[in-house]
Amino acid sequence: MSRIGKKSIPLPKGVKVTVTGSHILVEGPKGKLERDLHPLVTVKTTDQGLEVVRANEDRIAKSMHGMTRTLVSNMVQGVVTPFTKSLEINGVGYRAELKGATLNLQLGLSHDVNHPIPKAVTCTVDKQTTVVLTSPDKELLGQVAAEIRAYRKCEPYKGKGVKYVGERVRRKEGKTGA
Repeated sequence: MSRIGKKSIPLPKGVKVTVTGSHILVEGPKGKLERDLHPLVTVKTTDQGLEVVRANEDRIAKSMHGMTRTLVSNMVQGVVTPFTKSLEINGVGYRAELKGATLNLQLGLSHDVNHPIPKAVTCTVDKQTTVVLTSPDKELLGQVAAEIRAYRKCEPYKGKGVKYVGERVRRKEGKTGA
């Protein structure tokens, strides 16, 4: 049995969970999240909280067991305390600016990059070089952060580009002229 999957998910105060068939709805003080679950896995409400149960001992059911438990746990955790990702922009002339629901990035390209920010994600820009993304949906938050980072990944020679705060970029030594 999956070690992660067999753990129950505790429900904090103020969190309401509705399970209808293979659809789960989690409501809390910071938002509302919903998801369709895999048909081989079901979520049941118990006295301790939520419990994820698989339909059989099939290989796919086993692999979905732990993953579904983690996804539901992230949903419960996100509606209580939203998740946060921070991006750092390094480079001369590289900057970010928030214009409504669009993040305007100047990353040394011939044009500005305008990235739309979904409604479920809140974005703030500090000192034009730090972008802070916050959302109760961990999956959506990671996707938006990865899309922003993909415009100009941090390069190893000068360290210019977009990186996560705390990410270590392995620096390389440049060519030596003879």
